Amino acid sequence: MSDAPILVDKRNGYRVVTLNRPDKLNAFNDAMHAALHDAVADAEADETCRALMITGAGRAFCAGQDLNDRLPKDGETVVLGETLEKYYNPLVRKLRELPFPVIAAVNGVAAGAGCNVALACDIVVAAQSARFVQSFARIGIIPDAGGTWILPRLIGDARARGLALLAQELTGEKASEWGLIWRCFPDRLLVYEATRICEHFATAPTQGLALIKRALNASAGNTLTQQLDLERELQRAAGETPDYAEGVRAFMEKRKPNFTGRK
Repeated sequence: MSDAPILVDKRNGYRVVTLNRPDKLNAFNDAMHAALHDAVADAEADETCRALMITGAGRAFCAGQDLNDRLPKDGETVVLGETLEKYYNPLVRKLRELPFPVIAAVNGVAAGAGCNVALACDIVVAAQSARFVQSFARIGIIPDAGGTWILPRLIGDARARGLALLAQELTGEKASEWGLIWRCFPDRLLVYEATRICEHFATAPTQGLALIKRALNASAGNTLTQQLDLERELQRAAGETPDYAEGVRAFMEKRKPNFTGRK
């Protein structure tokens, strides 16, 4: 296997991005951050890309930040906020804003920032052997990469506080039961099921899905009135897409729609 920190597999209508530092449980270092940024930007620029899958090589999804790069020397401190500002925060924002769905296929441990990068994706599926852990409290820091925003909205305040403060592992099955993720699958089926989701999105009404993402992203900060107004405007935009017209025609003609994903 290549020793590149990120592997990109370009498929028909979607891409698979694999975090590729298996000897380090795919922990982030600067090189991986830079490569992932470029891979995401390249996918966004490709008009034929209608979905993106992120997974990990080996036995982990991502163990978070490689602490070898953030080890304080005697008498010194490390400015952790710079890493967030330069890498993690732009990555989480970009994953939420991409104009197509992002699927995280969590194949093993997802810890620290690796857990929260996964949870920032639109659809999260996990193997039964996967483990989700907000490991930050174990070393005296706070959940970052959006963790303190995402967790309460997914599973409620009580469970979010328990995960953040106790830093205990959550199995793939329990994560699914709690609503932290979409689905949990037997290990042997994870890649198959994640691929099926990507293949579905590769033939879906991409512009409509992008508008759904915009609506859901805005809902957390909107009042009901504001969200109703936003829905009106986004629905107006959706109605102007070729895929809406095709979807209605296909429904009336009782056939499978041929969505192009074009504006």
